This record gives sequence, structure tokens and C-alpha cells, in this order.
Amino acid sequence: MNNILTIFKREVRSYFTSPVAYIIIVVFLIITGWFFTSSLFLAGVVSMRGVFEIVPFIFLFYIPAISMRTFSEEKKSGTIELLLTKPISDSDIVLGKFFSTLTLAALTLAPTLIYVISLKLLGSLDIGSIISAYIGIILMSGIYISIGLFASSLTENQVVAFIVSFLIIFALFMLNKILIFIPTPLITTVEYISTDYHFSSIARGVIDTKDLVYYVSSISIMLLLTRTSLESRKW
Repeated sequence: MNNILTIFKREVRSYFTSPVAYIIIVVFLIITGWFFTSSLFLAGVVSMRGVFEIVPFIFLFYIPAISMRTFSEEKKSGTIELLLTKPISDSDIVLGKFFSTLTLAALTLAPTLIYVISLKLLGSLDIGSIISAYIGIILMSGIYISIGLFASSLTENQVVAFIVSFLIIFALFMLNKILIFIPTPLITTVEYISTDYHFSSIARGVIDTKDLVYYVSSISIMLLLTRTSLESRKW
């Protein structure tokens, strides 16, 4: 646990000593703020629906952008070899980087709570569904980040890592939108694999066991693949 915490602190510090994290967060807030104000002032709707509908689309690009450097940058600079020679297991490294990137995603979402407070002052809100939606976004972020870590562990080129993770994430996101082209016997399976299907379910205020199992198992599988990718240096 101490090793994971050490890696976690190191990664969080590296994010905020660079202007990249601040720029990405500001861009994220500008986009979500536009959808929030449009829904509130132009449509007159006291709801977070507009924000929760656009966030999954933004994260298709945002998560690959913040996770592409996790291993690729260290591979390119050569610091990965130094890190891997320390008395720290590959699992500790992967988990430390995963939780630090997830923390950055959560911190990016945190300012959007101002939207919730503003709407609460203007009218009644279904706080339960809003909390569920935030939980869904965090869980979805977890899958996207684990995919980003895996892609980053495969190459020292950050652009390649971004493209690979984006393509995988985009494919998983789009699965439940192409069901009309899927053979009937496979529809249930393909729908279950879709990340957006499970997020939509949770965002409605229903946190089902099947959704939690999907997120936890998918994150675990991708983190295991990332660890295996790191261990391949020993083969």
C-alpha cells in the first residue's frame, strides 16, 4: 500500500506541475459550462441532463489525453527502467498510476458541482439520480483510464497511445448504438459490453449489480493486461 501511495503522489504531482492538466480541465469546464447554461437559460430546463449527456462524449478524448503519458513518456525518457528496478511490484506501479489518473478525472468533475448547487437554488432536483450519474461517470472513467494505461504501456509514442486508447474506448462506447446491425442472438451480449449502456442505466438513478460487476471486472481485466504488458520485458 505504501508503494502504491508513493506512485500515486508522484503521478499527481507530475500532473499539476505541468500546464497541460490545467488547460485540459479549463477546456472541459468551458464545454460543459456551455451546455449547462444553454439548457438553463435558452431552454429553461432546470436539469443536469445536458451536462451528463455531453460528458461521456468529452471523455472519449479527455481520458486518452490524460492517460497517454502514463507509461509512454517514461519509456521515451528512460525513467521507466529506473522505476522498474526499484523494490516496487508492477502491480503497485499500475495501481498507483491508475488511481492518480482517476483522481485527476474526479478533480476535473468536481467544479461541475457548482452547477448542481445553482440548480438546487432555482428549483427541485432529483439528487439521487444526480449522485448516481456522478458515480456512473467515475466508473466509466475507471474503464477508460485502465484502457489508456494499457495502450500507454504498449508504446513509447504518446500519440500512438492516444489513438489506440481512443479507438478502443470509442468502439466500446458505440456498441449499443449499432445494435440494429447486430445479429439477434448477439444483441444482448454486445449491449452488455457497451460502456454507454451501463452508464445510461446508472444515470437514470438505478445502480444495478450487473453494472457494478461490469465496471469492476472490466477495469480489473485491463489493469491485469497492463501489468502483463510491463512484465513482458522479463520474457
